[in-house]
Amino acid sequence: MSLLRAAVSVSGMTLLSRITGFARDTLIAVLFGAGALTDAFFVAFRIPNLLRRLFAEGAFSQAFVPVLGEYRTRRGDEATRILAGKVLAILSVVLFVATLAGIVAAPLVVYATASGFARDADKFALTVQMVRICFPYILFVSLVSFSAGLLNTYGAFKAPAFTPVLLNLAFIAAAVWLAPHLERPVVALAWGVFAGGVAQLLFQIPFLRHVRMLPRPVWDPRDEGVRRILRLMAPAALGVSVAQVSLLVNTQIASRLGDGPVSWIYYADRLMEFPSAMLGVALGTVLLPSLVRLHGTNDPAAYSRLLDWGLRVTLLLAFPAAVALALLSVPLVSTLFWHGDQFTRHDVIMTRHALIAYAAGLVGIILVKVLAPGFYARQNIRTPVRVAIATLVVTQLCNALFVPFLAHAGLALSISAGATFNAAWLWWIMRRTGVYRPEPGWAAFLMKLAVALYLMGGAIWYAMGSESSWFEIDATHRAVKLAWVIVAGAASYFVALFAMGMRLRDFSRQA
Repeated sequence: MSLLRAAVSVSGMTLLSRITGFARDTLIAVLFGAGALTDAFFVAFRIPNLLRRLFAEGAFSQAFVPVLGEYRTRRGDEATRILAGKVLAILSVVLFVATLAGIVAAPLVVYATASGFARDADKFALTVQMVRICFPYILFVSLVSFSAGLLNTYGAFKAPAFTPVLLNLAFIAAAVWLAPHLERPVVALAWGVFAGGVAQLLFQIPFLRHVRMLPRPVWDPRDEGVRRILRLMAPAALGVSVAQVSLLVNTQIASRLGDGPVSWIYYADRLMEFPSAMLGVALGTVLLPSLVRLHGTNDPAAYSRLLDWGLRVTLLLAFPAAVALALLSVPLVSTLFWHGDQFTRHDVIMTRHALIAYAAGLVGIILVKVLAPGFYARQNIRTPVRVAIATLVVTQLCNALFVPFLAHAGLALSISAGATFNAAWLWWIMRRTGVYRPEPGWAAFLMKLAVALYLMGGAIWYAMGSESSWFEIDATHRAVKLAWVIVAGAASYFVALFAMGMRLRDFSRQA
């Protein structure tokens, strides 16, 4: 199996997800704008999303996938299926209890997340209502992530990468068909979250059957494999919760900056997550099972070479994405979200500020998603946890420094600074411990990237014109012009790399 082809496959599904996600966010911007109503929904949706990152994509996946891969390599498929059934039983019970607790304690959860909303009783009550509708999403999507861990272990990457499309389609359907029939139309978005979670879970079942890994729940908390996963989850939960604490603190700060900042950060974050998911999530997803197998065969040289490959591919694509996001911040935001009267020109400029701040740390954000699997595959979760705790401190110190001067953009810049610190320290630990030894040719590689980025930046700057000109043309012309500028920038970058001797085959890698 070609890792590059697998990564491209996952990126393709992610691209489809992001396109439908942008359609969803554009529709939300057109119908609801950026104000009190969208602030309420984005906070309501963020709460189960935080728990999803803790249970599903965070602590659970970091502990589950390495042990699952080890079972498949050393004990066979039947033992792997049995272990999955035992894990499913415990996970389902824990998630069901957590969901019930969240629904009952919704007012406390909202106050703990966005206490600034308490100054507006209607905004607070609306947020509580939508939290209660959204909260079961944590149950559904965590089971989706459980299924994704199984499928990825068996090389089935496409289906898990496609599932977010179903959530976006549920959002769009709820906004178009359900919203007009509700007293508070924005509540339809919360029901879209609920329906999307159900659809994502049901979608996994045929694919699990195809790889013969549809588990049967068995309650056995004393099983050796289950206990190992739970032991690994403890430090992983601490590490992921540290990151989520940082997000909660940022939400608290944003909720006290008036109406709009929560939404501006959300829209900027959505644009930042496009390359982050296309590159970081795709590469991390593909790398982790392969790293687990190499660790199981005790081949440290191959392990290091695979990490080196992942880092080069990441930098090759992350640097141009960061430069493009910063330079094209106004064209992107105005083209995607500035339609109608709800999302205003002021909202475009405010979202632009946050997007530029995110772009400053995009390379670090993506690198963390590639470096961390290098530790998880070795079942070393404590090291990333220690780094995450230090990153939390750095991020909040940056908040204290940046927010008084940059307001909501300071929150985004603090996240960027923390991610860059996180990536740099993880890389340094890998080098110091000998887990990663760089392959020859890095100096020439980085020099070629620098030249190509310079030419790409010049092409984008020349093709896009002044930022103010994007407010003077209609939506259709903005879309056409943006597509032309992106093509010009991408062409200049890759043509420059080709002229300097880089070829696609240089990045080919077999699992």
